Amino acid sequence: MLTPRERVLCALNHEEPDRVPIFFGTSGATTILAPGYDRLKAYLGIKSETKVFWRALQYTILDEEVMGHFGSDGRPLFAGAIPSTLARDISDDAYTDAWGITWARAPGSIYYEIPDPPLQNATIDDLERYPWPDLAHPSRFQGLAAKARAIQDAGYAVVALSGVAPFEQAYVMRGIENWLTDMAGNPEFALALLRKITDLMRASVIGLLEEAGEYIDVIITGDDLGSQNAPLISPRMYRRLVKPFHAELMSAIKSRSKTKIFYHSDGNVYPLLNDLIEVGVDLLNPVQVSATDMGDTARLKREFGNRLSFCGAIDTQWALPRGTPDDVRREVRRRIKDLGPGGGYILAAVHCLQPDVPPENIVAMFEEAMKAGRYPLAL
Repeated sequence: MLTPRERVLCALNHEEPDRVPIFFGTSGATTILAPGYDRLKAYLGIKSETKVFWRALQYTILDEEVMGHFGSDGRPLFAGAIPSTLARDISDDAYTDAWGITWARAPGSIYYEIPDPPLQNATIDDLERYPWPDLAHPSRFQGLAAKARAIQDAGYAVVALSGVAPFEQAYVMRGIENWLTDMAGNPEFALALLRKITDLMRASVIGLLEEAGEYIDVIITGDDLGSQNAPLISPRMYRRLVKPFHAELMSAIKSRSKTKIFYHSDGNVYPLLNDLIEVGVDLLNPVQVSATDMGDTARLKREFGNRLSFCGAIDTQWALPRGTPDDVRREVRRRIKDLGPGGGYILAAVHCLQPDVPPENIVAMFEEAMKAGRYPLAL
């Protein structure tokens, strides 16, 4: 029987391990929101303090007991806090992060929003004057090698969160409408902002890899490039304005480690998959099967499966929140049948689990994954 780490590496090398690996709690995209986690722990009879690693989105750090219970094969590795002159708490429902983005939560809401993006009215000259955070400060990476080595020694795959997401960072700082307008009508500004953010993120990921790269098995990157029906920008615009920065960042990772690059994007990114493969992406997440062109997972495997692995694909739009446990089990079997042959698949929900997902359905998902994911597949 393989260790969890061996299982993940085998699958990512496009070989069949003993069973389909599982990611739960290995990143923001594979965790559960805090209110849902409280509900799940109550269902399981687990009493612990719920810890959040991204306050704005309520992403939780799962307890070891929970990850072990559901068979998660990876464990997350977090860098330290980002030094910043801008970060501050405002109230229980508002704060400013290290990038200078103020997040606020309306009464009764789970989610925080950005009422006033800090660069919404910025010019290129303003970018030079902005008090950017020190993403590469050495304090962020101290001790990570020892933590990563301990995860490997325990038999799990080390999954490091890199913070590499230049396109997404640009639009949360600029505002999504302004950002898309920039890309179409003010590409000089768009390129200047991407250049600045990429330089910061490149220095950060190099610092991470210099400290712990030899122990990192999977590194989390991402940029939400897709809407429900199509990419947010055309493939032509992506190739002209964004892809060079992605290539630069992925090259910085590949040249310094043997880690597999996990890339997260919601929505329909089918028209961009060849581009993502070209820049060095090894593992696509979350495979949003409810989005146009992403639901035919057999086609995705057939067309890209020899060059790309997949993580996710268990539907969070209908099956998990609204289906029965039997519906969830059928969904799990379908995605394993489509994506599991020959390896190259790590099972997870499509993005983080929301509070409306019944605990019974979470249990059904992982129970069926352990049962139906055994190789040789009998589906």
